[in-house]
Amino acid sequence: MITPRALVLWDIDHTLLQSRGVGREMYERAMPEAFGLAFERLAEVSGRTEPDIISETLALHGVEPTVEHVDRLARALVAAYESGRGELAARGRVLPGAREALAALSREKSVHQGVLTGNLRAVARVKLAVFALDRYVDLETSAYGDDHRDRAELVDIARARAWARVGVDFGGLRTVLIGDTRRDVEAASAAGARVIGVASGNTGADELREAGADEVLADLRDPQALKGLLIG
Repeated sequence: MITPRALVLWDIDHTLLQSRGVGREMYERAMPEAFGLAFERLAEVSGRTEPDIISETLALHGVEPTVEHVDRLARALVAAYESGRGELAARGRVLPGAREALAALSREKSVHQGVLTGNLRAVARVKLAVFALDRYVDLETSAYGDDHRDRAELVDIARARAWARVGVDFGGLRTVLIGDTRRDVEAASAAGARVIGVASGNTGADELREAGADEVLADLRDPQALKGLLIG
């Protein structure tokens, strides 16, 4: 049996898939459901954890972001995604090469794949399941926005879960984050992990390099190039 040598943690939004406006609309539905308020404005979302986004969005609507209020909107958001699976499937898309990259790495016994995302756990699972990407990653050795608001802390949470499940210490550079924002890069750097930036979102390749990405890819269209960066 081959022991995994690398824990690869994927960001979801704009790295693996795009919801194409569905994410904002889920808030448009959740806010009236949770608080009886018309939705007006969504906080900045890029690279942030969902509890942070929820807290700021509540404040923008004049609602104090207490733990109770954040939880209430989070529950309504999850319900909106659950009922909106068909819409997400119809309007969203898997980014070019993402499915092939996940599939290629899933065949490498030296690699263990999970996700590291600011999404709530339940929302992440919906997004991945809708596009049948969940089959390639271990969602139990992953970390989510509702685990911690600090993205860097999510790295160690995922490592601890991988240790408990796989029995391998993925400390230091044995953990590799793949993401599309400066916050992905900064989280990996703070946790002492490697990071591969993918310029598939709103952050360009030069900005990802400037932020400290170890390697930068324009997209995920070449699985062999990605494998080369991970396992040589």
